[in-house]
Amino acid sequence: MEQSGISRWDDPNAINEQLKKLTDAPIYEVSSEYYQNEVMRYFDEKCTRSRAVYEEAKEYIPGGVQHNLAFNKPFPICVTRADGAYLTDADGNRYIDFLQAGGPTILGSNNEAVRKAAMGLIEECGPVTGLLHEAELLIAKEIHRHMPAVEMFRMLGSGTEAVMASLRIARIATNHKRIIKIGGAYHGWSDQMVYGLKIPGSRALLESHGIPKGCYALTDEVRPNDLHMLETMLRLNRVKGGTAAVIVEPVGPESGTRPVAQAYNAGVRALCDKYGALLIFDEVVTGFRVGLGGAQGYFNIVPDLTIFGKIVAGGYPAAGGVGGKKEYASLMAAGLATGKHRAYVGGTLAANPLSSLAGYTAIREIERTNACEVAGKQGDKLTDGLKALIAKYDLPFVAYNQGSIVHLECTGAMSYDYSSMSFVKSALGLLKNKAMMTRRKDAMERMGAAYMANGIVTLAGSRLYTSLADTDEVIADALTRFETVFSHVVNTGAR
Repeated sequence: MEQSGISRWDDPNAINEQLKKLTDAPIYEVSSEYYQNEVMRYFDEKCTRSRAVYEEAKEYIPGGVQHNLAFNKPFPICVTRADGAYLTDADGNRYIDFLQAGGPTILGSNNEAVRKAAMGLIEECGPVTGLLHEAELLIAKEIHRHMPAVEMFRMLGSGTEAVMASLRIARIATNHKRIIKIGGAYHGWSDQMVYGLKIPGSRALLESHGIPKGCYALTDEVRPNDLHMLETMLRLNRVKGGTAAVIVEPVGPESGTRPVAQAYNAGVRALCDKYGALLIFDEVVTGFRVGLGGAQGYFNIVPDLTIFGKIVAGGYPAAGGVGGKKEYASLMAAGLATGKHRAYVGGTLAANPLSSLAGYTAIREIERTNACEVAGKQGDKLTDGLKALIAKYDLPFVAYNQGSIVHLECTGAMSYDYSSMSFVKSALGLLKNKAMMTRRKDAMERMGAAYMANGIVTLAGSRLYTSLADTDEVIADALTRFETVFSHVVNTGAR
């Protein structure tokens, strides 16, 4: 078995019980005094250049940033240098980087081997030609070597594009219409997938503004880790055009924010076979992070199609792709129409030489350095350290991990679940608690600001990605900084 970055798999029922207690408890966050006197003072005095760039950016960029991850409370820091485990901002402040670009850089930021390969290619032919480059073949063969189920691979510009392609393939292959996703999961921002994001049961009630209802009319949502509800939906869909595919994040929705049982994916595979649906693994985050064989290697599951992103381009742009069994992946075949149904996919910069070679080099370097296992062990150490601090300060926070994907839930903002076969029940539950959900989200962002002011970059204050660059010294330093924040946390009484 290839290297795995997951050394343990926690019981999802135990984690979900802890998360429910967190959501039911009053909000614990840094005190208002600490936030105003220390956190805001840091941003006001130490981040003046970042603030200036952001203020001007708001005149030219909607919201002041080009990517949602870039916004942090009270304003985004402007990064000028990324190196291994650290980021440096425009004011010269250095941070421990647990964002790792949202997950793509398991080797650490700006890895030397990948950088040299990219620079060499740019000098030889430039980043894009519009024609075939050998690097396209190299990365396809390399992915197949580690993930045998990916018999063919088509590189695209993003995970969103890859999901769109996979759903077209599934509908052609099965002649069925409907798509089932798991509540809370993120599969990109195409119209049909902006449905049930973040909060299970939310359907089209939270994020689907500007999208005509008809666009998600064939999308269904079921509760995370609930095979009974999934089968019920599959059975109902038999009389509504059939289910073309079930798409899952194999470690659970939102990169494991909603953890699933170790046997869950095997159950989904069996149900897909029973009802004639394709199984799509969204491995945008898990591919080459939880192991070289991805989550499918860890769980020993053969999906029909696999979605790639992030690490597949080695931290470079145009990170996306879809692959799978030849009978399905070949439905994307390039060239003029042959009279047969095929999934139309495109993208001028898809599979550009730079991203293809960077991805191939990164995967080879991950194998050489055993990066998945190293990053996973450091994720274990970070998680265990956070658990110890939570116990020390008697906080209701919840920490757990899937290898190098570390979760630190402090406010319960992501722990609501309104899954139901009834739209009315889901909607009533969501509307009843919407104000408190917003309040908890704000508290989560304040915690994220406190971490940033203490030199730690996280994803929205609730998720952390470890990398090969995270030494024991980096983890120990980070835990000291987390302790500073935790020592100023108070019970606000809000619930």
